[in-house]
Amino acid sequence: MKWWFVYLVVAGGIFGNWYFGNSDSEFFIAPLWRALILVGMAVGSVALLLTTERGRNLWILFRDARSEIRKVIWPTRPETLQTTWIVLILIVIFALILWLLDSGLSFLVQVVIG
Repeated sequence: MKWWFVYLVVAGGIFGNWYFGNSDSEFFIAPLWRALILVGMAVGSVALLLTTERGRNLWILFRDARSEIRKVIWPTRPETLQTTWIVLILIVIFALILWLLDSGLSFLVQVVIG
């Protein structure tokens, strides 16, 4: 039931932003106020979701993912630069190979066609 309420709040936020964002409407609301209302609706929806079983499981998943990211050994700057240069050099080499193949095949087609 709580999830349906959250879906309604999200749909209401989308519709309200569209409806009250029309400057021709007599019910026009400034963008800042609309943004603040949407942020409040989002915070309320997330708070409501966290009271459900699936919401708590989702929070645990995010928390565990964050702890796993901290365990990753990220490459140093020199390693990153070295890998980047290798990739760029290989791209240039393969581009030259493809250019030579294309030129050779174009030449052969010109010879055959006349």
